[in-house]
Amino acid sequence: MDKILSGLRPTGRMHIGNFFGAVENWVRLQDGNICFFEIADWHTLTTKPENSKNLRELIRETVIDWFACGIDPEKSCVFVQSDVKEHSELFLLFSMLVTVQRLQRNPTLKDMIKDLSIGENLSFGLLGYPVLQAADILIYRANKVPVGEDQLPHIELTREIARRFNFLYGETFPEPEAILTEAKRVPGLDGKRMSKSLGNTILISDSEKDVEKKVMSAFTDPLKIKKDDIGHPEGCVPFAYLKILNKEIYTKREIECKEGKIGCVQCKKEIASLLNKFLEPIRERREIVSKWDIEKILIKGKEKAREEARKTMEITREKMGLWSSK
Repeated sequence: MDKILSGLRPTGRMHIGNFFGAVENWVRLQDGNICFFEIADWHTLTTKPENSKNLRELIRETVIDWFACGIDPEKSCVFVQSDVKEHSELFLLFSMLVTVQRLQRNPTLKDMIKDLSIGENLSFGLLGYPVLQAADILIYRANKVPVGEDQLPHIELTREIARRFNFLYGETFPEPEAILTEAKRVPGLDGKRMSKSLGNTILISDSEKDVEKKVMSAFTDPLKIKKDDIGHPEGCVPFAYLKILNKEIYTKREIECKEGKIGCVQCKKEIASLLNKFLEPIRERREIVSKWDIEKILIKGKEKAREEARKTMEITREKMGLWSSK
């Protein structure tokens, strides 16, 4: 039985990139594993600390989306990161084991700085957030982490930190392995990474009309202007969604596109219909879940998570020789 840890930042309602890149995997992993899923609110503050006024509501919306997608609070421990203060203590201790230069080489961090035009306004919190992520994982001594492809550099850093700690203080932490979904990277409507901060998302709670409108506006092959033009589906955003939704149809449409036998408008309409068909049961379940006592569920999750985190910190302090008043 594996111990699983993963999480998402509560930056708004969940998009299909979150689902296919992570949460879909979480749902499958609930059976036969010990799962911890965190709402990473501290991580949200690393990019927009000034926008915390609505954070509590965003946390609620995030949890509702997770449950609507199939996360079961009876099977998995769902909790808010800041409710478990032990994360911050382990983060502090881990920060002693990694250099600034190592953090600056992180390709995912570089992409984030570029996408958000942060430049010289890089905060210590954002620079160190992969270390906090390592603490999130290792405080539960998780050995498997379901993530999107863009998070692989963070998992490698987590493994490095675990090895460094184990070398200095004795075997304590596992070196966790990443679990990727088949859809390793889901593009946004503009072809860049799907991100709420870039405004290029399709939300799992979007209405049918919104989904149709967004798919019809998505970036397609700029060289395919007329229906009988030869297409290049590998660079088309809607085709990326089709590949995730229905491989059989994708294979057929890919051939037709490359042979100039299908137009972009017809193709987009079909993809929007398939996506709406997929999202409909999630929308319906979301209506039910929104009436649950979310706070009560999160309190229960906090208690379970803190129990595990306290055990880890007791071991960690002992291994490091830190003072412990009796």
